[in-house]
Amino acid sequence: MPRISAKAETFGESVIRDMTRLALRHEAVNLAQGFPDFPCPPELKEAAKAALDADINQYAITWGAKRFRDAIAAKTSRTYPGWSVDPDTQVTVVCGATEGMISAMLAILDPGDEIVVFEPFYENYGPDAILSGAVPRYVTLHEPDWSIDEDELRAAFTSRTRGIVITSPHNPTGKVFTRAELDLIAELCLERDVVAFTDEIYEHIVYEGEHIPLATLPGMAERVVAVNSMSKTYSVTGWRVGWVIASPELTGGIRKVHDFVTVGAAAPLQEAGVVALSLPDSYYDHLATDYQTRRDALLPSLEAAGFRVFVPDGAYYVMTDISGIAGGQDDVTFAKRLVVDPGVATVPGSSFYSRPELGRSKIRFAFPKRPETLAAAAERLSRLRVPAA
Repeated sequence: MPRISAKAETFGESVIRDMTRLALRHEAVNLAQGFPDFPCPPELKEAAKAALDADINQYAITWGAKRFRDAIAAKTSRTYPGWSVDPDTQVTVVCGATEGMISAMLAILDPGDEIVVFEPFYENYGPDAILSGAVPRYVTLHEPDWSIDEDELRAAFTSRTRGIVITSPHNPTGKVFTRAELDLIAELCLERDVVAFTDEIYEHIVYEGEHIPLATLPGMAERVVAVNSMSKTYSVTGWRVGWVIASPELTGGIRKVHDFVTVGAAAPLQEAGVVALSLPDSYYDHLATDYQTRRDALLPSLEAAGFRVFVPDGAYYVMTDISGIAGGQDDVTFAKRLVVDPGVATVPGSSFYSRPELGRSKIRFAFPKRPETLAAAAERLSRLRVPAA
């Protein structure tokens, strides 16, 4: 009887995407999956239409159209002075950050290698490591500020450690890693000859602290694989256009894997990406301000409904503790109940942990939504009643 692989048996389908399907089925307000329900900048739509009309509809160079790679390198150096990127040897355009991360891991990790992953984590990282044949070693971020225990992190590095994943601002907690934390990570990477896979997609959505790319720290540019995309910054999650920045040596491997995984990202949307990456600095300032306004609108309604809120410093998610309102229900039961009554979709906290019990009292809300969507969610949550224990 045919069967699926042992690797595929070790993980389930995406809980986040499953909650979106439940939201559609029950006509719930979707605060589960992190996609905007408002338009992207009009300049991007016009640029995409112009590219289609100009018949830019065939394959681009597999690792990215030159104009787009040039724009990525220029924008990176403009945003982070001192981070010099060669668009011809260090940039790979991919089909979203999701593909960028798995292609990078497949290119760099060998079966049996270990990779350090902070938890709670974005749910793709564990399966990415497993599909690469690597062994994830999880290090817990400790609430309420999601801090790193230095001794725990040091203990996670062994003679087999080849990689570490860092997401800052962090999904699902909204943590922004401090300079001291990044210095510690860099020290360990340099000491143990480890590659850092950094997820940079929320780089411009910061409310407190500062986003510091790990690649800008001394000695780290050669051992950082920086994964980014247009999705979050430009509100085009469905375009699936991203990029990976790495040393020429690592880029060579990433490009080979990328080529055989997807061939290339959509050519006309890469042309639109040139326009996106040329937007003025004021665009990014407004982006952070607008998301902070959304955050500050949602949090009081969550607290009023009985959730304990962990205030995010970046990204567009908020983790909450449901201990005082779930009536003894676990995160999965409570989240599925919320979808039906009062009709708000969230993500169970256990899906972000290697040990589900660590997330049984937590659920995550996403707030990249129109004010009226957040208001509708707040009104529904105001009708929430604590179930009998």
